[in-house]
Amino acid sequence: MKRIPRRPATPLLAAAVAALALGAAGCSGATHALGGGKPLNAADLELTPTTDRATGRLGSVNWLLEDEPDSLDLDTQGTSAGRTVLTNVCERLYQLQPDMSVRPFLARKVTRPDPTTLVLSLRDDVTFHDGAKMTADDVLWSLKRHADPDMEQADEFGNVEKMAKTGPHEITVTFKQPDALFTKALAGDAGLVYHRSEVQAAGKEFGTPGRGDACSGPYALKSWKSGDSLTIRRYDGYWGSKPLTRQVVFRWASDSAFVNALTTGAADGGYAESPNTAAALAGRKGLSEHYGPSTASLALIPTERGGLKDPAIRRALSLALDRAGVAASGYGGLVQPWATPVGSGAWGYAKPAFAAAQRKLNAAAPERPDAADLARARKLVKEAGAPAEPIVIGTDASQGRTVIANAVRAALQRIGLAGVIKTVPTAQFEEFYSSPQARSEIDVLVGDWYISKSDPMGFYDNALSDSPNNWVGFKSRSYDSTVHRAMRTLDDGARARLAVQVQQEFADAAVWIPVAQVPAVLVLKDGLTGPPASQAHLYYPWAAELGTEPGSAPSHQPPGKD
Repeated sequence: MKRIPRRPATPLLAAAVAALALGAAGCSGATHALGGGKPLNAADLELTPTTDRATGRLGSVNWLLEDEPDSLDLDTQGTSAGRTVLTNVCERLYQLQPDMSVRPFLARKVTRPDPTTLVLSLRDDVTFHDGAKMTADDVLWSLKRHADPDMEQADEFGNVEKMAKTGPHEITVTFKQPDALFTKALAGDAGLVYHRSEVQAAGKEFGTPGRGDACSGPYALKSWKSGDSLTIRRYDGYWGSKPLTRQVVFRWASDSAFVNALTTGAADGGYAESPNTAAALAGRKGLSEHYGPSTASLALIPTERGGLKDPAIRRALSLALDRAGVAASGYGGLVQPWATPVGSGAWGYAKPAFAAAQRKLNAAAPERPDAADLARARKLVKEAGAPAEPIVIGTDASQGRTVIANAVRAALQRIGLAGVIKTVPTAQFEEFYSSPQARSEIDVLVGDWYISKSDPMGFYDNALSDSPNNWVGFKSRSYDSTVHRAMRTLDDGARARLAVQVQQEFADAAVWIPVAQVPAVLVLKDGLTGPPASQAHLYYPWAAELGTEPGSAPSHQPPGKD
């Protein structure tokens, strides 16, 4: 399974940073048009997956991304920017819903004759944007392309024994053993369906500026002018509901430029990946912010270097860490202190069970440590013995990570340990995720990331004894056994019970030290509504639901005919 580093946040300009303190509480659902008063507090925000339903149509909308997509071929290079665009253009066999549940989509019906067999009955009324009908051959070819070892989604097919066309509109997948998360993967990039002939004709140019999209979604790719803009337009032959908005023009800007474009009306909306950017927009006149569930998290990730090899020292650091201070000072109150390494958007099923387990874990990981917490932490250090060398904390110069790094150093000092901060350029920071050699210089990484699946088990296999992502070398037979059982458990209720056991053992060993969960943030010009506020915007056709509020018209009516 993949954990995906989020876009590195770079410092905002001074004016934008000053706005972090602006914001106010006062909410209606998940929508906050904030303006003055006390600072934001993410713990008080109700994370709601949807916005109010739109009723009015729009011609053309200007939408912001924080980066230009590297490619629109998510098999070769998947980014949040590319997914945000492409999810309106390309469809999947399953679809992630705004509430982070999944349901069959291009697969009309799904059956399991036995625990190791999945039969996908396909829709027979779907056409690609060139007018050709979607066939079972296209679906099978797409699945095999995703499964190619050179492609991004190959690891999702590791448990697949065979994929075959078993009827005119039917694909059967046979597994080596039951696979509970495969349908979750089909709601992600592993389930994208392409028109085979179009992809083959484009060859290595597929997904680059100037090429078509080979897909079947509510929008078709109209143009991509590299370095300038990317435009999608409503596909009038779409088999499903007609989108309210005719055209979406994407441009990209980050940090202060993102803030300025929305504040001045140059853009009509955008999903703010950086909490700092979202906080800087809070309270801006003419804008509303909507907060939704996400799997994203901030966490301290111990490395193989060994400064935090002892779980007792890791637990001590967790007890001494001022999570509330990090949320307020580093992220404008838009992240919530959290005791697991995945946000609540991972609860795509069995929400009450996961919520109850989360409350228990949060109680054991203080938001702001008191004297008793620090006494327990110092006792753990005394019994374990302090590391011989200072603990090296790896970060870049971004505001949020800098605040976390300083909070870690302060926590270490409170329990009698030494810490030093190693700050590197953002490009070099990204190497920490992939290079053991780069990590050999640090003991703990200030991590910022998300998972693509709405299932906590989409994360916890990263701590298996043989996982390359298990940097600290955590080993537990009971943990490995429970993770493997959960991955084979098709019943959601039973799998949730196993997942709760897994996360408890992960927390007890402090394999990672969670800091906060990060909500998804949607920013809209007043008068606009409709898209989901949750992380589903990466996998759900959000633009098809964008429009105007009932009885309202935006202050700037975008041009274009309906």
